[in-house]
Amino acid sequence: MPLRDLIARIDAATPAHRDRAVDALRALAVLGVVLGHWLVTALVADGRTLRTASPLQHLPWLAPVSWMFQTLAVFFLVGGHVATRSYASARTRGIPYRHWLRARLARLFTPVAAVLTLWTVVAVTLLLSGADLTTTRTLVKLALSPLWFLLVFAVLTAATPALTRLHPLWPLAVVLHVDLLRFGFGAPEELGWINVAAGWLVPYCLGAAWTRGELARRRSGWILLLGGTAVTAALVAWAGYPASMVGVPGAEVSDLDPPTLAAVTFGLAQCGLALLLRARLAHAMRRPLAWAAVALVNLSAMTLFLWHQTALMATTATALLLGRMPGLHTRPDDLGWVAARFAWLPVLVLALGVCWAAFRTWEQGGGGPRGRSRVVRENRPVKGVHHV
Repeated sequence: MPLRDLIARIDAATPAHRDRAVDALRALAVLGVVLGHWLVTALVADGRTLRTASPLQHLPWLAPVSWMFQTLAVFFLVGGHVATRSYASARTRGIPYRHWLRARLARLFTPVAAVLTLWTVVAVTLLLSGADLTTTRTLVKLALSPLWFLLVFAVLTAATPALTRLHPLWPLAVVLHVDLLRFGFGAPEELGWINVAAGWLVPYCLGAAWTRGELARRRSGWILLLGGTAVTAALVAWAGYPASMVGVPGAEVSDLDPPTLAAVTFGLAQCGLALLLRARLAHAMRRPLAWAAVALVNLSAMTLFLWHQTALMATTATALLLGRMPGLHTRPDDLGWVAARFAWLPVLVLALGVCWAAFRTWEQGGGGPRGRSRVVRENRPVKGVHHV
């Protein structure tokens, strides 16, 4: 099918009532995470061993760059909005909660089976072949690191009926008190893991408030953007929080692992910006080409999210056969590495495209031949734009 015809069919098949700006925000959030990981994750080759490193370790003044690519709060904002809207629709149509939840979670976890299967085989093969244990652990940990997000998102999705009226200030208060106990009174570090749920619950509850119509005014977006930015700046400047909004190997404190108050207030600023951009995104999505790109990213969002680290590692391992390559295997300690990594981005995109071609059916209709035939038969790229 010619590309122009495909674009036209996707645009024509989209219901008039669909909020295309929501899909655009989700696509931007997913692509932000993918690009962010590719720019700040290095696999340094030390003999037969591969170790993770980050340019933010050696070039801390690049920390503001992380602010553009740490977009998880926007994903939880959209997730909360879509889940509460979907649950309300299911109740109206008399769909039982268990059926609604099963459908929601199937979209999340069906593609995970392919990742777990492949990396189990890879890990066993590496160990049996005598590969360095540190290298094997590094690769498996990096490949499976996206799964933590899915577990948190699944828990919040399951709790959606209880969260539809929860004000975001309640989980924000939990994050504040956990940080106060950890950093002010020397409480055990393990206490911080409460914030894994509470921290991401804040934007998720904002999404529910969005569904209720409480964030319709532009003033809400400005309050979140300016307030979140001011508080985050104060926490970094005067309270000792890291400036990087992503994890940095070897750092004493991470804003993301587990989420700190600074990460949550930064997420509030991002959510405010997302709400302010809705009108412009909605206008941009009237263009068939732009909407087709967003629709296709949304159809493959889980595939892109789950396999982007594998694409990075496959590229790194393949290129190592040619020797240590700048931007892939060398220490990320200067701007030369950064420039080289940007030059590698097209190759990483190509590698992710191969992963997408191999595993997209697990997301778009289930794995195996039956899933593939159903995708072809139903013409899923067009039909899929109806899904939230």
